[in-house]
Amino acid sequence: MTATLLTVFFLVYLGMILGGLPFLQLDRTGVALLGAIALVGTGVVSPEGAVAALHLPTLMLLFAFMVLSAQLRLGGFYAWVTRRLAAWPLRPALLLGALVGVVGALSAVFSNDVVCLAVAPVLIAACHRRGLALMPYLLGLACAANVGSAATIIGNPQNMLIGARLGLSFSGYLGEALAPVALSLLATWAIIVALTRGRWHEARAVDPSPAPLAAQDRRDEAEAGLDRWQAAKGLTVALALLGIFLFTAWPRELAALVGAGLLLTSRQLHSRRMLGLVDWELLVLFIGLFVVNHALEASGLLATGLDALAAVGLHLEQPGTLFAAAVVLSNLVSNVPAVMLLLPVATDPLAGPILALASTLAGNLLLVGSIANLIVADAAERRGLRLDWRTHARVGVPVTLATLAIAATWLLWRASLGAAA
Repeated sequence: MTATLLTVFFLVYLGMILGGLPFLQLDRTGVALLGAIALVGTGVVSPEGAVAALHLPTLMLLFAFMVLSAQLRLGGFYAWVTRRLAAWPLRPALLLGALVGVVGALSAVFSNDVVCLAVAPVLIAACHRRGLALMPYLLGLACAANVGSAATIIGNPQNMLIGARLGLSFSGYLGEALAPVALSLLATWAIIVALTRGRWHEARAVDPSPAPLAAQDRRDEAEAGLDRWQAAKGLTVALALLGIFLFTAWPRELAALVGAGLLLTSRQLHSRRMLGLVDWELLVLFIGLFVVNHALEASGLLATGLDALAAVGLHLEQPGTLFAAAVVLSNLVSNVPAVMLLLPVATDPLAGPILALASTLAGNLLLVGSIANLIVADAAERRGLRLDWRTHARVGVPVTLATLAIAATWLLWRASLGAAA
């Protein structure tokens, strides 16, 4: 049984590193699901044990906020905000600052991936109309979405998992993360402005774009109309949930699930459209990894491995080591699998903010480090613009180093205050 468990665990996390397995048409979700099936099928984990391994509060919260984001996307809210933002008569550098701030704020409450998916095409059309160079704004969108999502425990999937598993309060985490995230957004803007070096306009700014691009822009605008009722309905539920999270003891996952139920109760938007925008693959990825990681922990092998690391002086439960491990593993296996691996050693009082900030901010380092990055790159490619890993790295690497330094400094200061008390 031990050999089977170790083999499955190794193959699953190899798949997390590679994004799949060689010679098989599998992505990370498929690998995690097959790993869970293999453990149940070989008897390493019983069916009852597999069900018990699932952390329902996390899955419920994830699903509920996917429905909320679908409501706002179908209501045209994200596109409306982007169009209004692009219409402001600001200089290019200030417009970038406004974009970073707005996207960061949206991503703190709603899914950063959905924000990028909805904003990117409308942003491209708006930059095209104003004759602005696209890359500073697209990179600003991707980086700000990742950074901003770290501000709350509902901003991205790994933060939802951390908040639910460690029992973090919404306001408590917000108090720890808001300052470093705000400073990181400011640093993101400053770095992109510095690297742009005044090249804010395309050389062909006054010339109409090629017909395919112009036609795509018109289609995006036609699809981006604001449905005031649907947008207001989604925003009302979102504001109500924030109030509940901040001022009541009602479990977050239950409140969010009720909110999702209210949104699905509609005379205009068919539930098929709403549920069609739910990221079912992400939910299945969570389910598969829950089973695989629980099996390793229950077997005692994880504790043995941690003892072996401690014997050579590597104590993962220590704040500095945990921060570094989260950064490295997030770029190796992606942030959600990394967080699942590290949660068993998250015993420090600041472990929640450490894991959330480190795993999220690390996503800007590489183009493949975050789904939000890939969504923006795909939106650019569909319009004939290439955002490759080199172009991303020129901004992503300095942004990641700066924001991680800000987060580490803040957490070190907070730890020193705790020690003094």
